[in-house]
Amino acid sequence: MATSTKLRLRGLWLQVHKWIGLTLAVLIIPISLTGSALVWHDWLDETLNPGRYAVTSGEPALAPSAYAEAAGAVLAPDEHIVSIRYPEGEGPLLAAAARPPQPGEARPVRTNVWLDPADGRVLDTARSDSGAVRVLHVLHGSLMVPGTGRQIVGWVGIAMCVSCLTGLWLWWPVSGGMKRGFRWRRQNSANANLHHQMGFWILLPLAMLSFTGAWISFPQFFGRFDAVAQPSRSGAPDRARAARARPLHQTRISEDSALSAARPHATGPLATITWPTDQSPEWKVAFAREGGPAEIEIADSTGAVSPPRPPRPETTARTMRRWHDGTGMGPVWQVIIFIGGIVPAALAVTGIVMWLRSRGWRAKLKRKRRSRLSPVTSAAE
Repeated sequence: MATSTKLRLRGLWLQVHKWIGLTLAVLIIPISLTGSALVWHDWLDETLNPGRYAVTSGEPALAPSAYAEAAGAVLAPDEHIVSIRYPEGEGPLLAAAARPPQPGEARPVRTNVWLDPADGRVLDTARSDSGAVRVLHVLHGSLMVPGTGRQIVGWVGIAMCVSCLTGLWLWWPVSGGMKRGFRWRRQNSANANLHHQMGFWILLPLAMLSFTGAWISFPQFFGRFDAVAQPSRSGAPDRARAARARPLHQTRISEDSALSAARPHATGPLATITWPTDQSPEWKVAFAREGGPAEIEIADSTGAVSPPRPPRPETTARTMRRWHDGTGMGPVWQVIIFIGGIVPAALAVTGIVMWLRSRGWRAKLKRKRRSRLSPVTSAAE
């Protein structure tokens, strides 16, 4: 490629890279920093809410009905248990309860009750839309903008992918080999050198986080590329229908009976018990299993048991989410994601500083040119 053409392209990509960073900096910083914090979601929740995790024993010692009764004692009259999640190792049980939708609610708000597995003692209660960790999730996923926030975050992810590609082009030395790009003193400004080096070393993780974030934000568009996606037992999942589901006020069989019916099909420790609803009138009892939980359905009306299906292949959407949040990826990957969330904020700040300094430098150059021309103009007059 001719040098002049290369320089013109470089100038074009510089403008694209610069204005993506300047325009989206106010969005990139909160998205990236909250993403870093959420890598350590469980630790953060335990640190901010230690009372929820003050268990005397991690081994469940009571029947499900006892836990449901303990949780029900602190619930409002119109709230009903929808599920109990058992701990993986040491930790509390989590009972979730639903109530009728309130005017103006976009989606139903649930009440969470944390219980001591040893004796069913209530450790804490909170609404599902409250708490610092929940705020971080909403800020990261939708910038706390109702309706269109998730799409805004998705477009920010796409813009960040473009920024990564243009940043690589700008990092590549105009002359000399690739080795030249690793030099620290490529420019006179330490801020610019820091921007170049941080941008290069975080390029691949940041591009991955940006792309997977866009995939999560636009599931309907990217879902057509999910080759291993499979329908559920009742057909394609309907999230809106699931959100409207209400637990049955009266069930024909108890939670203890549902667990007893599911026990012969257990594949590991008990994971969750889900109550029947007006949309899905079956008890669902899940046990831990390699490749995903084994869920047994028990018809509330007849007590008929549907054994668990074999583990399904992981969908591309699930893989993208695990790459994005680090679930089950190990500590090394989680540290990379953590750093990959902090560095974009630093790049945004260093990029703004570079832009401000370039504006100051250009303004100073213009003043010098004017001062040089002013004597000539005076002499001509």
